[in-house]
Amino acid sequence: MIDLNEIIRGMVVLLQDTARRHSISIRNELDPALPATTADRVQLQQVLMNLMLNRIEAMKEKRGEVKVTSTRIKDGELLLAVSVSGIGLLEAGSERIFDAFFTTKPGRTGMGLAISRRIIETHGGHLWASANAGRGATFKFTLPMQARHS
Repeated sequence: MIDLNEIIRGMVVLLQDTARRHSISIRNELDPALPATTADRVQLQQVLMNLMLNRIEAMKEKRGEVKVTSTRIKDGELLLAVSVSGIGLLEAGSERIFDAFFTTKPGRTGMGLAISRRIIETHGGHLWASANAGRGATFKFTLPMQARHS
């Protein structure tokens, strides 16, 4: 059993200095009643780190805010979201960002989002991205309250 809010708080602490160096703030809005779930802690840490670090790197020159939220939604699912106020997604091809080896960053492999999506799917969830109204983008993933993992 793991506490997703605890994992989020740990990632915020871990990435705070990196974000501050680029004048980016990290804020979280966590559901205090979020139930624990069965999942692989290290794999979920990897997903959150990838999503948060990608958003920080995307805003390096822009300044802004990364917001991480957790909530319980319908049908016994948990929803986590990582959103940014700065740079958005190219709407045409937003699904393509989850393809292995697709990258918009020089010197990168393009594997982080593909691996993250696979981890979430292995746990019985779904990972997707969408452009925010106005500016920015949000990456969201769901997990069942009793996630499965390998």
